[in-house]
Amino acid sequence: INVPLGTVARDAETGEFFIHRNIANIVPPYTPNKDYHGSSAAIEYAVKNLKVSHIIILGHSNCGGVKLCHDLCSNPVDTGAHENEFLSQWVNILKPGYEKIDKTKTTAEQRRALEKEGVLISLNNLIGFPFVKKAIDSKELKIHGLWNDIRDGTVEYFDSQKNCFLPLIKD
Repeated sequence: INVPLGTVARDAETGEFFIHRNIANIVPPYTPNKDYHGSSAAIEYAVKNLKVSHIIILGHSNCGGVKLCHDLCSNPVDTGAHENEFLSQWVNILKPGYEKIDKTKTTAEQRRALEKEGVLISLNNLIGFPFVKKAIDSKELKIHGLWNDIRDGTVEYFDSQKNCFLPLIKD
């Protein structure tokens, strides 16, 4: 991604951006069944109907959904998971990311790491949608993972070649 930040948004026409937000910006696994799938429906609409050329998964610092996942995973007895009928199940999608983070780090560092793992989980889940994979393979679609530190305004992108997040530098 080598686009000056702000340029795209400033020059965009109505309808050029399709934005879907949810708790912790999670892309759920591809699960075709008769349940309700708002996020999956948004992905399908964007790829199949709007023919978007880029999908950006954007995580951010101090994410409440990621914090809940971290709390549920690190201390499931005291988090009141039973009080969150839908939310606990939703953020549980991030549990594999929790398993990867370094538990010797501070809680704040663990949560930041889990925020970035959440972006990677969502990227992997996104590729699991057959129509997304097909669009990527045919070079009609590119997917990107970004993480934003809200406090200082920095943005990092996931470099798949180096397997890490790197600063996205504004020109």
